[in-house]
Amino acid sequence: MPGARLASAEAEFLASARRFAGPLRGVGLVVISAFGLLTVPEHALPLGAGLFGVIVVGATVDCWAGLTGRAAPVTLAFAVVRVVVVCVAQDWPGPWALHVLTITAITLQWEWSPTVAVPVTAGLLAVHLVAVGDAGAVVPRLVIECALSRLAFVLLRRSSARVDVLRERRAALARAEAVSLARRRREREYLALLHDTASSTFLLVAVRGADTEPARVAEYARHDLTVLTGGGQTAHDSPVDLTASLRTTVDRGPLTVDVRWRAGVLVPASVALALVRAVREALTNVERHAGVPTATLSTRTEGERVVVTVEDAGAGFRPEEVPHARRGLRGSVLERMTAVGGRADITSRPGAGTTVRLVWPDG
Repeated sequence: MPGARLASAEAEFLASARRFAGPLRGVGLVVISAFGLLTVPEHALPLGAGLFGVIVVGATVDCWAGLTGRAAPVTLAFAVVRVVVVCVAQDWPGPWALHVLTITAITLQWEWSPTVAVPVTAGLLAVHLVAVGDAGAVVPRLVIECALSRLAFVLLRRSSARVDVLRERRAALARAEAVSLARRRREREYLALLHDTASSTFLLVAVRGADTEPARVAEYARHDLTVLTGGGQTAHDSPVDLTASLRTTVDRGPLTVDVRWRAGVLVPASVALALVRAVREALTNVERHAGVPTATLSTRTEGERVVVTVEDAGAGFRPEEVPHARRGLRGSVLERMTAVGGRADITSRPGAGTTVRLVWPDG
């Protein structure tokens, strides 16, 4: 859900601002009022204690609303009542009423939109001016503090929105990269399939010419057509028996293959497909280039890894001298195993045969 992800950071910021503004206001007013009691004259101590009780009740409502995420109109009503009560009831000099007013006005900027916060703040300021006076010091201070509070809130909200945009862009880039990687893998697989199938058959006919048996060419062609049209490919990456998958490849080939199975080796279908095609390419190379009619195929496990080995005692070659344009071993074996998280090791030298070792998973 890209839209839900896009709104998440900004929504979380707004929810956090509304959730913590009330408790912060309540706790701040309790602390300020505790110091305010120290300025209350002795004859007004009962009134001061009553005002402090009103502050404590309002703070309790603020904290309850913050924890539950409800009762926003109730907290607004208690915020207004506290300011009005403290301003009207305080008949002694001191900053208690001014602090209650400013803390309330500042936190309102985080909870409410300007259409609510500005009229409420203006009304509270009017009450303070009528009850306490001192407009020359109160008005500029309150305007500046509220403006800075609103500005900080807007900047933080824009920053959270910017985080959402960057997050979505990063997700889009990741999706595009994944699509590109999948496309490149499909292209490599397609080239490997072409090498394993049609191009190999064409090469066989070109090299052997008239000596090629028509029946064998027809069999190769039918097999190539089945592979290229998707026949026999596993649709889901569920576990399959590797031995059964490899047996089909061995039975179809013209070579005499000495098999040494380890029964019950289960691998994902995509891995089995890669191993089968890599083994098929290795056996095809033995048939065409090794000059021997037999090969050895073995499967075993080393810990949690599966190892498949194809060996022959044929002519051999130098792997490092194979031209880069030749895609047989590189495309059909090395790259194919790398694509599924495995690896292929090819060991050979002239006159000493060839060993192709397929390992999954790599490491």
